[in-house]
Amino acid sequence: TQGVSSAASDVYKRQGMEVTRLGYGAMALRDTSNQISETILNEVIDHGVNFIDTSNDYGNSEEMIGKFISHRRSEYFLATKCGCPSAGGDHIWTRQNLFRGLHESLKRLNTDYIDLMQLHNATVDDVDQGGLIDLLEEMRQQGKVKWIGSSSISPNIETFIKRGDFDEYQIPYSGLDRDHEKIISDASASGAGTVIRGGVQQGEPGPNSRGRPDKWEQFESAQLDDLMDNGESRTGFLLRYTMTHPDIDTIIVGTKNSEHLMDNIQMVQRGPLPEDIYIEAKDRLITAIGPSS
Repeated sequence: TQGVSSAASDVYKRQGMEVTRLGYGAMALRDTSNQISETILNEVIDHGVNFIDTSNDYGNSEEMIGKFISHRRSEYFLATKCGCPSAGGDHIWTRQNLFRGLHESLKRLNTDYIDLMQLHNATVDDVDQGGLIDLLEEMRQQGKVKWIGSSSISPNIETFIKRGDFDEYQIPYSGLDRDHEKIISDASASGAGTVIRGGVQQGEPGPNSRGRPDKWEQFESAQLDDLMDNGESRTGFLLRYTMTHPDIDTIIVGTKNSEHLMDNIQMVQRGPLPEDIYIEAKDRLITAIGPSS
C-alpha cells in the first residue's frame, strides 16, 4: 500500500488497479441538481477518494461525472456497468445492448476509456448463454475497457470465482448483511479485487437517509452502541466494521451531502476496529441475527 492525500485511506493494489479503501457510489447523484453534483464530485477527488462507481442506468449519474470532473480524469478510477436497459425493465444480455451501453457511457462520462466495466447483476446462465465474457474481452481489446468485473450475488459469484471469469467482484456486505462474508475472502484469494456495496446499509434511518429500519433494528438488537467510540455514529461504526474484513479492497458509499462525505472519510481514517471490538461485535451480531451463510 501507499499513502494518498491527507483525507483518504491507503491505496490498495489488485490486478494492477490502484484504488482507495473508501470509494464513492455515484448512484447518489441520480436526479440530483448540477450544483450539488459538481460540489460533491469535486470534494470526493479533492479529499483523495479515487474510486468512483456508477452505472448506465443510474439516471443522470454518468452525465454529471462527465460534465463536472472529466477534466480531472487522471485523478480517479472509473467503474461503470453494462447490460442495463435503455428505458427501464429487465437487463438485456445481448451484444447490441452491451455495446450500446458502453458507447453511451463513454459519451456521457466524457472519456475514451472505462477503467472497470462490470456486468450489472448477470447470472451464470446470462453469462454463458450470451457469451458475455467474450464481449467484455472485445471491449478490452478495443482499448475502451481496462478491467472487467461483475456486480452480482450468491450463488452466481461462487461459480464466477471458481472459473476465474473476472478481475473484480462487486459484492453486497455489511455487519447487518453478512451473507457474503466468506465469498469475499474466496474472491480475494482468487486474485480478484473486491468492491463492497451496502457497507453502511445506506446510513442509519433518518430524514436524509434511505436506510432500512428493519436492517438497523439489528444494530440495536446486537447492542452495538456500547462498543462505539466517543463521537462515533452508528453509521461510522458500521463502516469501520465493514472495512475490518481483511479481504475487502474498496467500500463504495454514496452521498450528496458534503458533511456525510467528510464523516465517512474520517471514519475510514480511524482505521479498522480494534480486534477485540471486532470479535465482540461479530459475536453479538451472530447472537442477534445468526451466523453468516
